[in-house]
Amino acid sequence: MSQSPAEHQRAAAVAPTPGRAEPTGVADDRDAGDGAELPPQGISPAPLDGEARELPTRAERRRLAEAGRPFISVAPEKPQGGLRRFLYTASGGVINIGPSQKELQEQELIERIARPLQGSHNTAVLSLKGGIGKTSTTVGIGMALARHRGDIPCAIDANPDSGDLVERALGERATQAHQPPSITDLLERLDQVDSLTALQGYLQQAGRLHVLAGEQDPALSDSLTAEEWRRIHAEFAKYYPVIVTDCGTGVTHNAMKGILHTADNIVIAAGFAVSGAQRALQTLNWLANHGYERLARESIVVITDKERVSDRVDKEAIQESLRGSCGRLVVVPFDRAVVDGDRINLDMLQEETRRAYMTIAAAMVDGYR
Repeated sequence: MSQSPAEHQRAAAVAPTPGRAEPTGVADDRDAGDGAELPPQGISPAPLDGEARELPTRAERRRLAEAGRPFISVAPEKPQGGLRRFLYTASGGVINIGPSQKELQEQELIERIARPLQGSHNTAVLSLKGGIGKTSTTVGIGMALARHRGDIPCAIDANPDSGDLVERALGERATQAHQPPSITDLLERLDQVDSLTALQGYLQQAGRLHVLAGEQDPALSDSLTAEEWRRIHAEFAKYYPVIVTDCGTGVTHNAMKGILHTADNIVIAAGFAVSGAQRALQTLNWLANHGYERLARESIVVITDKERVSDRVDKEAIQESLRGSCGRLVVVPFDRAVVDGDRINLDMLQEETRRAYMTIAAAMVDGYR
């Protein structure tokens, strides 16, 4: 029987080509590379250069995923300041070149500061010399923690020499308006403190930073013992994940043994002077020789440029003399808002000063285990 032209064309379409194996319904991968997949029937193979590209195959998607390449591009974050922020705002978000390198570095500091913690951790801030920025460092890092952490940190004035931690956190005028309860007052009634609410009755609030004032009576200020400190620390540890302790000058007063035993890490204050650097090294040596090798090795040394020092002072040489003896060295630049002795307000600090306190706070949290 003769075939019509249409039937003849259909027969030719399904007829096997000479020298070519007929499809068996099973994929033949003998010529494919290791792990490669042939495209399913009905989908064209990968296009040549210049041709329109099809959707990626499963093998391609797997290779992309293993290489860590996302399928959807992520828009850069909004810039927070400068020309980048101006362009973003002026263009209604159309022009977004993302945050600057400095903004990215600050965001990294914030993420380190805000790291979730298990349990309670204590950082002791100390020095062998007064007037070199110890209390201002305590307040600065406390404020940085309070701003960037989800929980509430606290700072305790354990300075035996009538410390001024509350004045630097709240301001002298606010402190003079009423005499805040001191660490001695708390210790006398510690057995009656059975809740966070009861404990906060002895604390001052500088924004989100809670502060316990030091003893101002010289006859009582040096009477705190190591055991009494342990009792106070144990109470605070029930409620506060981060405790910053202003220890005053020296490492040999009565409470210091208890403070060092409860410290996860330490911050040592120093200054841009030969005497300040020498005292910081003496502190590190004393710690290493009295059973606190780890605290000395992982310590954070903070050099505060409190005065515009003479050009004869080799700042780099002072930093180099300390850098090899500690875990981290941070310089707080000269800032009138720090050296005037009044309340420390992060928003009033120079950008470099604020970033220095953030760097110290991030290093502290890094050291919490």
